[in-house]
Amino acid sequence: MDFRLTARQQELKGTARRLTDLVMKYEEDCEENNGLPPQAHDAIRVAVLDSGLQAVNMPAEWGGAGLSIFEQAVVQQELGRLTGALWDMVWRPANALRFCTPEQRERFLVPVIRGERRDCYAVTEPEAGSDPQNLSTTATRTSGGHWSLDGEKWFVTVGDHADFLIVLAAAGDERAPTLFLVDKDTPGVEMTRVPRFMHTFVYEHPEFTFTDVRVPDGAVLGGIGEGYDITRSWFTEERLMIAARTIGAAERALELAREWAVERRQFGSRIADFQLIQGMLADCAVDIAVNRAYTHQVAWEVTEGTVDRKTAHAKAAIAKLAASEASGRVVDRCLQIFGGRGYDRSYPVERLYRELRVDRIWEGTSEIQRLIVAGELIKRGTGVLQLPAA
Repeated sequence: MDFRLTARQQELKGTARRLTDLVMKYEEDCEENNGLPPQAHDAIRVAVLDSGLQAVNMPAEWGGAGLSIFEQAVVQQELGRLTGALWDMVWRPANALRFCTPEQRERFLVPVIRGERRDCYAVTEPEAGSDPQNLSTTATRTSGGHWSLDGEKWFVTVGDHADFLIVLAAAGDERAPTLFLVDKDTPGVEMTRVPRFMHTFVYEHPEFTFTDVRVPDGAVLGGIGEGYDITRSWFTEERLMIAARTIGAAERALELAREWAVERRQFGSRIADFQLIQGMLADCAVDIAVNRAYTHQVAWEVTEGTVDRKTAHAKAAIAKLAASEASGRVVDRCLQIFGGRGYDRSYPVERLYRELRVDRIWEGTSEIQRLIVAGELIKRGTGVLQLPAA
């Protein structure tokens, strides 16, 4: 295996870094105002389209960038350097939208790829978080080939900005887990609450209720009963992207902390000369290097098709678990190196400290990732730890 970046991958990395540097100029505005004004959204949308990094996870023939999983990880690692979750402004349509019919694709997916619409994924409920199978949102058959959706969804990321939702519901008497495409302005859809979370996020994570929301058969995404399988495939890829982004965030934090340690003087010396500071810097470097290598390995394996779906799912869980926890340790140390200034919201390390915490929770908590890995080991042995054979 050769993990040196190819010329194309280096070019993608450079493009992503330039876009990151451009968007980074909006960080303090986002922090101070808990979001950005419409003109900033418009400017960043143009910059994303100019970069060619719109919808990196969608085929070029549909208008996306058509990147492989490994290439996506390279891009996401750079975008992960951004605070305020501004990386989410470089839109990646939900992977579930790959299952659109041609008609659905033209109405929903293609406009998202162009940056003209925005989707959000409504899965979590008050009593169905880590266990999505405990669904209470229902879809009931009605006359005229329609469905009626009733229920409640929480933590719908980008729900304030999106104009349609991908809703997971138990359909029919069989309670078949099914995804539905629902325009946000459909009667009966109500955004009931916008919680304030510990991080600053350029978008919000509102709560929605669905009361007799009527949608046609043509709103079913991927078929009746396929909701869990489609969602699991989304989790595999998104967990790898979380691993990549958290590594990028940790890299930025370490760069800033190293520069600070070299320049900051206390007791007549640079603090970088103090062994306790050196130990923290070294531990940060180890956490970053090891997790970057493993995340790249798994992304490469998925791209090359060298692992089956279940093994890929477990390896993505390892990557997400390890990288999110390691990056949390890195930023914690870096904030400590900055001392009191590290606790100041105008400093990126403070913002990264708050923002990285959620990566151990969303798209499956660290505890759920451990259960996935343990389940793979118990059912299928230690093959999840092996490198693929030639």
